[in-house]
Amino acid sequence: MKDKRKLLEVFDNTYPERDYLIIHQANEFTSVCPKTGQPDFGQITITYVADKKCIELKSLKMYLQSFRNDGIFYENVINRILDDLHYVMKPKWIEIKGVFTVRGGIFSTVIASKGIKPNI
Repeated sequence: MKDKRKLLEVFDNTYPERDYLIIHQANEFTSVCPKTGQPDFGQITITYVADKKCIELKSLKMYLQSFRNDGIFYENVINRILDDLHYVMKPKWIEIKGVFTVRGGIFSTVIASKGIKPNI
């Protein structure tokens, strides 16, 4: 996979001294099962407390869409998104949650985070 971080853009947080939650939800996330080649569908929720930078939404949309044809396991894609967003924003705290549709009778949710969540 190429360096997808290049797709992500950030902008200055106007209120870096204030802790507040930012929540973005992408309801139509798709990737490909690396074992079967079948499409995987899920909902990705990105929750973070910004420090100096916030994620720009159009770039986030393009970044998430870039996984459409990638063969990647649920666990890997959630941790990859976490690492990439953490790298470009350097937030105080960030959590990525993936809720994936049923495959083989199993419903999967994967959650990964970095940092210490402020008491908000």
